[in-house]
Amino acid sequence: MNTGYLSKYINRYKKQFSIGLTFLILETMGDLIQPTIMSRIIDNGVRQGDMNYVLKLGGLMLLVTALGAACAVVRNIVSSKVSQSFGADLREDLYIKIQGFSFDNIDEFQDASLITRLTNDVNQIQNFSHGMMRVFVKAPVLGLGAIVMAFLLNPKMSLILLGVVPVVGIVIAINLKISYPIFTRIQKALDKVNGVMREYLAGIRVVKAFNRFNYERERFRTVNRDLKDITLKGMRIVAVFNPLVALAVNIGIVLVLWIGGLRVNVGNMEVGKIMAFINYMTQVLFGLMIMTRVLNMLIRAKASAERIGEVFEAENSILPMDNPISINNGKGRLEFENVYFKYHSSGKYVLEDIDFSANPGETVAIIGSTGSGKSTLINLIPRFYDVIKGKIKIDDIDVRDISLDELREKIAIVPQKALLFTGSIKDNIKWGNEKATDEEVEKVAKIAQAHDFVKSFNEGYDIYLGQGGVNLSGGQKQRISIARALIKKPAILILDDSTSAVDLITERNIRKGLKEYLKDTTTILIAQRITSVMDADKILVMDKGKIVGMGAHEELMKACEVYQDIYHSQIGKGALDLDA
Repeated sequence: MNTGYLSKYINRYKKQFSIGLTFLILETMGDLIQPTIMSRIIDNGVRQGDMNYVLKLGGLMLLVTALGAACAVVRNIVSSKVSQSFGADLREDLYIKIQGFSFDNIDEFQDASLITRLTNDVNQIQNFSHGMMRVFVKAPVLGLGAIVMAFLLNPKMSLILLGVVPVVGIVIAINLKISYPIFTRIQKALDKVNGVMREYLAGIRVVKAFNRFNYERERFRTVNRDLKDITLKGMRIVAVFNPLVALAVNIGIVLVLWIGGLRVNVGNMEVGKIMAFINYMTQVLFGLMIMTRVLNMLIRAKASAERIGEVFEAENSILPMDNPISINNGKGRLEFENVYFKYHSSGKYVLEDIDFSANPGETVAIIGSTGSGKSTLINLIPRFYDVIKGKIKIDDIDVRDISLDELREKIAIVPQKALLFTGSIKDNIKWGNEKATDEEVEKVAKIAQAHDFVKSFNEGYDIYLGQGGVNLSGGQKQRISIARALIKKPAILILDDSTSAVDLITERNIRKGLKEYLKDTTTILIAQRITSVMDADKILVMDKGKIVGMGAHEELMKACEVYQDIYHSQIGKGALDLDA
């Protein structure tokens, strides 16, 4: 069971947990004493008409009740603090673990499942820990204590209790065995609901554009119905077993009343002890009912703990070096040496024998059909994935020998899908360098051809962007993303089809600004439009994961058939030839 990680938090909070349990036990002891005090009031005070005795023990009952209430207040304060702190620590550690994951790890778990584990699964364990210090520990203590007190009160009558408890234990054991796999399936069903919701919200514009509401509604209805069905199955089990526990205990209470009544009639037992015995039976019933609820929650918490444990136990496929080599003074020369790569979920290489170099100040463009491996290739440079065979070097040092922080500090990426964060435009640009001045922000925005449209807003660079930059167009988001990369002043700049949403004139101005601003930067440019790559110092033509052509535009027009096909298909269809 993948729950060993919990010992870290148990050790961290065991003192506070022990304090909470101490006050819980004191509160429970007060509950256990009261039926005995009450029996003495009835048998020794009320029966004999001794009001002083009644008042004396009545005052004692009030004192015990007050002390129990005080213990309950302290216990509630401690339990709330410990459970919330534990939940926050667990959630943060899990988030940090996920942050360190490679793309392979994220692909393995899936985004929606990781979100469920960070939220619902952590909440299940947090709620269980909270309940442990409130009623979960109190239930067995109260139940066992009631049995002990009943035995001290009347050993023969307590045999009824000893007969009821094993029956209830068998019922609970069967419940545990049946329920566990069902509650595990509930969490997986919740993963699917989160996955559909996440995909819908991410693609809501496409859904609206194609009017696919019925399709999406049916998708959600299917996973939602699956979640409902499996949850109902779990609840039906709870609905069957809880009454069985109550039935067994209530039969015990009926036996106590029947046998106790007979003994009172013959003068072998006092009425007060019968009432105390019934109270203890009720406490046993309460304890067993809570224990059943505890075990149901334990099953869910156990399933959640194992799912979280899977994340903690997952080995990051991107392993840092113990003694990394520094590239602080490096120039940014990039070299691929016979690189092969395949995804873990695929047995086929998606990149084969990739071999090329890019020097500082040089622009290397990559072009090819969709699925040819262009984006996969650039994902290997910052080690989002690791090569299977071959080497990728920066300044003659294998990227696997460089610390991840230092490696990624040298690289700036403008992704194919521009992603902005909630906050101002200035905040988004300063993601590349949080210490940048306003002047630097404006400078890179001008190079990225973003300054003019930003200044058209009343708030300028302080305009607030919604999640994902929803109040900007695709081209505007791409230009902000380019500015964010430029302000980092990287040694290597990767542009993954990052001007696909801007017009050709704006793209030409951006390329001109990049060439002037990043004279010593190694630039890797991926593009679909051939006009975007024609001016590059070197062009790589990719097809089915291999480099099928390499050279300048003129060379490839003479020697590379794939490049010629791309050129003629685009230029021949009326695209602007910027060389004309």
